[in-house]
Amino acid sequence: MAQPLMPHATASWLVDNTALSFEQIADFCGLHILEVQAIADDTAATKLTGRDPVRAHELTQDEIDKAQANPKYRMTMTKGPDQVRRTKGPRYTPVSKRQDKPDGIAWIIRNHPEITDGAISNLIGTTRTTIAAIRDRSHWNIGNITPKDPVTLGLTTQRELDAAVGKAAKAAGIEASPTDTRLDGDREALIASLRAEREQAARDAEASVDGVAPVRPAFEDPFRR
Repeated sequence: MAQPLMPHATASWLVDNTALSFEQIADFCGLHILEVQAIADDTAATKLTGRDPVRAHELTQDEIDKAQANPKYRMTMTKGPDQVRRTKGPRYTPVSKRQDKPDGIAWIIRNHPEITDGAISNLIGTTRTTIAAIRDRSHWNIGNITPKDPVTLGLTTQRELDAAVGKAAKAAGIEASPTDTRLDGDREALIASLRAEREQAARDAEASVDGVAPVRPAFEDPFRR
């Protein structure tokens, strides 16, 4: 399925300017729902500048209206101008994030040793020489490298990392770990709470325009049993 040219920036715009659910935004942008939640909660690694997909001719207002009216509706991307894509070489990483690559590589090596150097190279956008140097601790800056989740660093997406882990585990004959569903209820409660706060903020804004003082409901902790 086609995805926006700048998925994170597009997700940020959709969170701020529409009443779409996190699931709908994640599906359209090709992101994990927790990435969208982080953007909405301003906990993403970098503060994003929103990108309007309607002005970019990637989405129509009619599609947004349909999705807002029906939470189960999944938006279809409008085909825009052909994009130039790299067919060879590692993926491009912004200069501001290149210094984080060794930390992300170290995290993958430590937590997922079954992933090959070639897969790490494709995932992070680095060279096998760098990966080997970090693996055997001969890297020139090894003393300052701290393993950090590459998804949190913005070097890859959770979906891409999960796919690489699953593929490597299958190739190595490792049985996939069972999914931990213990926090599913809390996660859904948090998402519902964040969505309610956004809807309340929108109602408050409308009330202010009409000259009516908004009435804020008492805050309810979604994790209180």
